[in-house]
Amino acid sequence: MTDPVYFIAIPLLTAFLLPLFGKIYKPLIGIIPGLVFAFTAYISFDLYFNLEPGKPVIVQMAGWAPPWGINLVFGEFSGLIVSLITFLAFLVWVYSYNFKKVGFDNSKKYFTLLMLMVAGSIGVVLTGDIFNMFVFLEITAISSYGLTAFYKGRDSAEAAFKFLLIGSLSSTFILLAILLLYKQTGTLNMAEIAIKSQAIDPKIKSIIAILFFVGFGIEAEMFPLNGWVPDAYSQAPGPVAASFASILAKSGIYALIRVFYTVLDVEGIFNLLLTAGLLTIIFAEFTAMRQTRLRRMLAYSSIGQMGLIMVAFSFNTKAGVFAGLFLMFNHAVIKTLLFLASGFLTYSTKQKKIRDLDGFGKIMPFTSLMFGLGAFAIVGLPPFSGFWGKLNMLTATADSNLYLVIALILVVAVVEIIYYFKVIGRLYFRERHEDVNIQKPTWNAVLAMSILALVIIGVGLYPDFITDYLAKATNELFDKAGYIKHVLPSLSLN
Repeated sequence: MTDPVYFIAIPLLTAFLLPLFGKIYKPLIGIIPGLVFAFTAYISFDLYFNLEPGKPVIVQMAGWAPPWGINLVFGEFSGLIVSLITFLAFLVWVYSYNFKKVGFDNSKKYFTLLMLMVAGSIGVVLTGDIFNMFVFLEITAISSYGLTAFYKGRDSAEAAFKFLLIGSLSSTFILLAILLLYKQTGTLNMAEIAIKSQAIDPKIKSIIAILFFVGFGIEAEMFPLNGWVPDAYSQAPGPVAASFASILAKSGIYALIRVFYTVLDVEGIFNLLLTAGLLTIIFAEFTAMRQTRLRRMLAYSSIGQMGLIMVAFSFNTKAGVFAGLFLMFNHAVIKTLLFLASGFLTYSTKQKKIRDLDGFGKIMPFTSLMFGLGAFAIVGLPPFSGFWGKLNMLTATADSNLYLVIALILVVAVVEIIYYFKVIGRLYFRERHEDVNIQKPTWNAVLAMSILALVIIGVGLYPDFITDYLAKATNELFDKAGYIKHVLPSLSLN
């Protein structure tokens, strides 16, 4: 059976060896990362599809059994997220391979940072050690700062600095929470913390929970902690923005959910998550409607979708978690397609404004079609995968008797339709008002976007393709005792 440590070790090691490969043969700088992402995607799917029901794969690092040693946990929940990350990382590489050659002269730095971000994100998901989760988050964050500033302009540097400033705040809060948690429990293993946390003083536990909530909330794009998102998404290269939405944000929300579903049982935390999620939705969707630049509109839309995911998980029900996982899948796949398509739509526009896209549906038919498909999917129109995510979300909300939340979701859905259809209208129902130099997508960009489109349509037409896996992941997340039993067989949750 495949060892889950490969998902972290191979891209991490390759990232440091990439300059050496470049010295041997320069094209290897672009080829090697693709081989690594393809291999990790293959072995992650192979391991995930061959998991025994209810039996996660537990890896003891250096032969030291937990709680003394560091362990990795590849189960039906973490395995689902890792498989999604590796798949999308490979597609981002496919798209990036020939993207904007002028801007990617320093491809060595780009692919090194991309592999570090992917390795860090996978580490966050797999680790069973709370301090290791912090370390992997730092690897992810530092590489993301570098990717944000990749184009070396003033705006990119400013966006990266803002990201760094807010990210440092996140790191501080998380580290303080870990220090307090270790002082109270004497362990860093998440399974053992889950057992010992019952004896922590409720006031201290609440302080720890708030610190984690704020720290992970920044990574998960939670309002009002998401000031870094619009600038980072709009100033980073197109494929980097796609990887932020599909990979970086997913590791942040995973950490938030894993801590509060498995590690800490804190009264009222899910009500707080519900409130934060609703505020995130309202702020993001109404702000997105006022945007004049395409990438900033997509960034605020991404924040709104993350808020919806938070609301789903805040229900603390199986229906809510199932809906949240479906929304995570949709957000990762659909937002990746939207950002990849926007990269070519705005390639030749000076200010990247929505009004500059008039008539592009005729002169860039494929890219406009891909963007349109992503827009229809993200707002929840059938027969696309986004429809089933929104439907499950509404059903879960109704099951929790939160009818005002249903009304709010429907209102913001209308807002979402308005600003996405505004872009569609300019693409297809406006005349081109000036000559622009069109950059047609390369064959590899066409391939990456086509695969994403097929996934969106395929899941929309046949949702059962993923619903069984989402249901298994939901059941595992709720099986706290089972998680502890597999990680620490000698202990039990009383």
